[in-house]
Amino acid sequence: MTIKHGSLLKEAESRIAELILFGFKGLELEAETQRFLKEEAPSGIILFAHNYESPAQMLELNLSAQDLAPTGRPFWVSVDHEGGRVQRFRKGFTLLPEAALYASADSPQLIFEISQMVARELRAVGINLNFAPVADIHTNPKNPVIGKRSFGESPEETSKLVTAWVRGHLKENVQPCVKHFPGHGDTTVDSHFALPKVDTALELMQSREFIPFQRAFKSGCPFVMSAHIVCPALDPSRPATLSGHILIPLLRQQLRFTGVILSDDMEMKAITDHFGEELAPVLAIQAGCDALLYRSEEKARAGLDGLRKGLHNGTLSPDRVIESVERNAQLRKETLAHLPRPQMTEISRWVGTEENAALVARIPKA
Repeated sequence: MTIKHGSLLKEAESRIAELILFGFKGLELEAETQRFLKEEAPSGIILFAHNYESPAQMLELNLSAQDLAPTGRPFWVSVDHEGGRVQRFRKGFTLLPEAALYASADSPQLIFEISQMVARELRAVGINLNFAPVADIHTNPKNPVIGKRSFGESPEETSKLVTAWVRGHLKENVQPCVKHFPGHGDTTVDSHFALPKVDTALELMQSREFIPFQRAFKSGCPFVMSAHIVCPALDPSRPATLSGHILIPLLRQQLRFTGVILSDDMEMKAITDHFGEELAPVLAIQAGCDALLYRSEEKARAGLDGLRKGLHNGTLSPDRVIESVERNAQLRKETLAHLPRPQMTEISRWVGTEENAALVARIPKA
C-alpha cells in the first residue's frame, strides 16, 4: 500500500459516517442516538410522524440534534413534506393539498409562493432539507406509489410547477430535493415492497422523464433522490440507486448535475430483498450516490458497518467516499453554516397561520 493510498483510506474511514442520514425513534433523542450523532458525525437526520408532537417540540428536538454537530458542519435535518398523503407534520402545520391539484390553479407564481410558505414553516422548526418536490410525471394510471403526488401528466406541465417549488424553497434557505430519478411515474410496482421495472425506451425517457429533473437542476436544485427501479434501457440488472451506468455517466456527465445524489430509503424491499443490507450501501456509493437514507437507526448502523467492510476489503474506493463526503460537506457549509439559529418565539409568526391557510385555499379542491 502506498503512503498516498494509506492516507486516503484513513481519511475515508474517519469520515465515512458522513454518507448517512438516518431516522430514529421517539420525540426526544435517546442516549444511544446522541452518541451516534456525536461520535460518528453522520450527514444528518430524517424526521417522521412518530418524531412529531407539536411545532415547539419539533424545534427543541432539532436544536438538540444540531448541538451535537461538528463545528462548521451542521446536520441536515430533513423530512418528506410534499403535501397530501406525504406530509409528516399535520396538527399545528398548514395542511397542503396533493400535488396533482396544483396544476388546476394554472399559476406557477402561486406555487412559488406556497413553496416559500412551506419552507418558512419548516425552517421555523429547524428543518433545512425537504425531500420534495416529486419530479416524476404521472404517465401510468396504475402506478401505486406516485399518482397524485405528481404535479402533472406531461413534461412541460410538471416542469413548470417543479421549478416553481424549487425556487420557492431556495428563496427561503431550505434545500429542496427532486425525486425519484430517473423517473418513477411509469411503474406498476411500489418499491417499498418489491423491485419495479420500467421498460421505457431511452429516447422517450430523454424527451419525457428527464425534462423536469433537468429544469430543476437549472433552477439550482442541489439535491436529487435516486429511484429503486430497474430501467433495462439504462441498466438491465441493477436499480438506479445501485447503477454505475446511471448515476455517474447519465446523471453527472450527460445531464451535468453537480449537486448531491441521495438514495431513496435503503430499507425498502426493492433493495433489501435483492442486494442485502451489507452489500447494497457499498454498491450505492460506488455507483455514485453521495448520501444514503435509512428510516431507522438500527439499519443505518448496519449500513455503516457494510461501508466500513467495503473499504477494508477493497470493494469500496476511498477516493469515491472522499469525493462524496467533500461534496456533501461543502454544500452543508455553503447553505447551513450562515443560517441563524431558529427561535421558539418565531414559531407562531410562521407556522400554521391564517395567512398560510388562505394561501393554500387558492388551490382549487378538484
